[in-house]
Order: sequence, then structure tokens, then C-alpha cells
Amino acid sequence: MQSMNAIISTGYGGPEVLKLQEVPKPTANANEVLIKIHAASVTRAGTMMRTGKPYIGRFFTGLKKPKHPIPGTGFAGVVEAIGNSVTRFKVGQRVFGESVEIFGTHAEYIALPEDGLITTLPDIMTFEEAASACDGPLTSINFLKEVAAIKPGHKVLINGASGSLGTAAVQLARYYGAEVTGICSTKNIELVKSLGADHVIDYTKEDYTLRKDKYDIIYDTVGLLSFSKSKKVLTENGLFVSPVLKMPILFQMLWTSMFGKKKVKFAATGLKPKEELRVLLEELTEIITSGNIKSVTDKVYPLQDVAEAHRYIDLGHKKGNVVVMMGRRA
Repeated sequence: MQSMNAIISTGYGGPEVLKLQEVPKPTANANEVLIKIHAASVTRAGTMMRTGKPYIGRFFTGLKKPKHPIPGTGFAGVVEAIGNSVTRFKVGQRVFGESVEIFGTHAEYIALPEDGLITTLPDIMTFEEAASACDGPLTSINFLKEVAAIKPGHKVLINGASGSLGTAAVQLARYYGAEVTGICSTKNIELVKSLGADHVIDYTKEDYTLRKDKYDIIYDTVGLLSFSKSKKVLTENGLFVSPVLKMPILFQMLWTSMFGKKKVKFAATGLKPKEELRVLLEELTEIITSGNIKSVTDKVYPLQDVAEAHRYIDLGHKKGNVVVMMGRRA
């Protein structure tokens, strides 16, 4: 049996639980595509899953330890082999996508069903750029278009505008015709402006709730704002949305669904039906191909340094995306 290198999560905890190990190389079943991974994303969501917190998430990831030991969701690579019933892909094709069910992209190879979240990699995109396309951009297109129903002319406030979800959200909101305000730190103001934000709030110097502006959508990409404070700057029918699972937001979502015009919404993009995610991914690919979204990469690590990538993300100062490149040396 052939082997490959992979990162194994030996339990829940700090970055030290992530170990480089040699494991069996997967093979493609009849309906599967075997992909040689060239690049993979490392995300804030991934660091949260590593810790197993909030504990409610363990109902999906494993109660005592991760039930899928190889972490990682976003990937870009080349089709190395296909099962005998596969018709959508060919050997040698460049592809990218996300492993939303079994994770497993922090490895040299992965086998995924051909009807999974996989699509052809546009020629204008590098493996490094594509690895994160299904993390920040796909989550943000789901939240802005599907969850918040963004419309031209909407005023949108994006917290964490310099992160993976935020950099994508700023560009997508502009693409959909909204007036965009980003919240970030002083050092990231120029980056957020360069992505198309109409206004930027430096959270180290200004409290967004003290401004006179009102927003149709507040998209808290990092889960650090509170709905109770944000209500005062929401329009009469405004929405507060966040992809970060916390108990308060679940209660607020339930409460506002029954009372009041201002609503709170949470959604887990990865739990949407694959058919719906593929539609969003195809739209996202068209937007990227047309040049309306550019990828922002902060740091690139070799596979053996995934734990270091987690330590960096845990600092909370990430700009855009963090990527693992297979074959890269420290």
C-alpha cells in the first residue's frame, strides 16, 4: 500500500495536537476523484475546530476527539486518478474546491466524490489563490446573497474586513452594488480601501455604534460584535449576520425570528446541500474569472508547519488567507 504525508489531529487542544505523519494514500472508488493537492487553506474556523470549542460543535466533529483526523477543507490541485464511473473530470485537470464532510485537505492526496464541491480551476488562478476560494469567498457569498439577500444600494457594515471572509465580503458587497463600510485595525485600513470599501472604521480609535450611519446588513465575520450593541446602528428592518457559532447568537436568532423587525441570522455554509453550494461556487468562479475578486494571501507555510500556521492565526492578526503549499520547504 502506498503512503503519503498528512497532518493528523491527535485530539482537541492547542496547535501541538497537530502532527505530521505518514498514512495510507487514498484510492479513488468508482464515483470518486483522486486529487494530488498542491495547496490547501488554513482558516480561523479550522483553528476553532482544533480546540473543539464551542462544545456544541463536537456533535458534528466528534465528542472526545476529531472523527476525521486529517484537518483542512479548502484545496487546489490536479486530478491524478478517477473511478470508472466518473464523467465530470479527467486525469490531469486542475481543480479546486472544498471537502465539507470529511475534511482531509492537509495531506498530499484526497479522494472525493465527483458530485462533491469540486470544480475546474480557471487559468487565471494559481493553486495558492484557489486554495482559499471555498473558505472566505464561498462563505461570504452565501451570507451576503443567500442569508442577507443583499441588494444594490444596501449599506453594509463588515467587521473583520481584513480577514479571509472580510476581504472577500468587501469585494462581493461592492460587486452586488452595496455601499460598504469595513471595520479593521489601523495597519489594515489601506488594504480594506484597496478592496473597494467606501468607508473604513478603525476599531482602535472609533466605536462603530457611536456613528450616525445606519446599516441594512451588519456582517460580523469574526464573531466579536454583539447584536444588543449593534441594534442602534441597524435600519428598521436591518439584519445582523455571523458565521461564528456562539450560544448567544442562537438565542438571539430564535428571539428575533418571533419578535421585532431587526433580525439575527446564523448559518453554517458547509452544511448547505451540495447542489446549492455548487451553484454558489459556479457563480463565485464567474465573479473571480471576471476580475471582480482578488485573493489576499498573508502567509504561506509548508505542510509540516501547519501547527505554526495555527499559532499565527490564533494571534488574531491575519490579513486575508493563510495557505499550505505541498512540497514547499520551511
